[in-house]
Amino acid sequence: MRPRFLGAATLVAAVAVVAGACGSNSKTSGGTTGATQAQAKPASICGSGGTAQSLAPSGITKLVGGASSLSGAGATFPAPLYSLWTSDFKTAEGVQVAYQSIGSGGGVQQISAQTVDFGASDAPMKDTETAGAKGGPILHIPTVFGAVVPTYHLSGRKSGLNFTGEVLGKIFAGKITTWNDPELTGLNPDAKLPSTPIAVVHRSDGSGTTSIWTDYLTKTSPTWVSALGAGKSAGKDVAWPTGIGGKGNEGVSGAVNQTDGALGYVELQYALAQSLPVGYVQNKAGKFIQPCVETVTAAAQGFSFPPDLRFSLTDAPGTDAYPISGATWLLVYQNQKDPAKAKALVNFLSWIMDSGQKTASTLNYAPLSPDLRTLAIAQIKKITLNGTPLVQ
Repeated sequence: MRPRFLGAATLVAAVAVVAGACGSNSKTSGGTTGATQAQAKPASICGSGGTAQSLAPSGITKLVGGASSLSGAGATFPAPLYSLWTSDFKTAEGVQVAYQSIGSGGGVQQISAQTVDFGASDAPMKDTETAGAKGGPILHIPTVFGAVVPTYHLSGRKSGLNFTGEVLGKIFAGKITTWNDPELTGLNPDAKLPSTPIAVVHRSDGSGTTSIWTDYLTKTSPTWVSALGAGKSAGKDVAWPTGIGGKGNEGVSGAVNQTDGALGYVELQYALAQSLPVGYVQNKAGKFIQPCVETVTAAAQGFSFPPDLRFSLTDAPGTDAYPISGATWLLVYQNQKDPAKAKALVNFLSWIMDSGQKTASTLNYAPLSPDLRTLAIAQIKKITLNGTPLVQ
């Protein structure tokens, strides 16, 4: 079936705090595939607040003479948080940061064409993309972690339906088409799932959220890989076998909200802002995990980050790790040409590493782990003005 496409709905950026409901099921008997029996749910770490982490100052002194405005464009995944951050930064520093939430593909295109001061993407740029950038080397500066969640609209069903990677892969490949399919009822024996057709909702635009989602499906669902073909099953754009398309996380969450039987994927905050149920997803340890700040934080624990900070966090091995976790990056040219813009950009990025990290969890994003924050600060210190480092 050829996909249909829906326009983006209005962005909802209301603050929603994850309740401390049960968040993980014990290991199922059948591994990560097939119709398995879900067992009793132990206590969740969601809502626990995790381990409090004190942040040392970034060590970057505010640069004087910065511009009064900056422009950026890209990922919808972090847009609710970026809206908060840009407002807070204007209040604190008097600098207006205009951010266009247009999708990661658009962010990569605009920074490559030098039409914005920074791009934003939830998918690291490929070597072919960085090679095509007009302004030279691009730095990847991670800003926050988040969860991509299966979200659904099914009358009378609340959050907590169980999914495995293989079952999600079969649904998005068009192989499981009704909610009472034996593989779904096997994972959710007490849910009394109806025979309602599953209306798959996916992104219609180039999307870092899609990249995180399909990267996870590629790692966990042989059916998904087989349906799309080796080398074609992950990325910002894929050839969806079924479903309707929505532009941005806003469009997908809006379509799910309006469609009985719908199942889509969005960044966690978008589902919470519209009071949409979210699914629990089985991780490598065999547990069905509730997506929340604590379980996303758990996914990043012990992760070894590469020098260029381009990485994938999906299907992490931690016991409490939410398996469809990811990072989002700001994309900036290492060598800046405009003195005022360069100074304002460094000031904004260093503010994110200090004040911004402290407010990330208020919108259900996980702040950077201490080790990744240190590496991100090192990236900011690489920014030069006509070849001369801006941060001494």
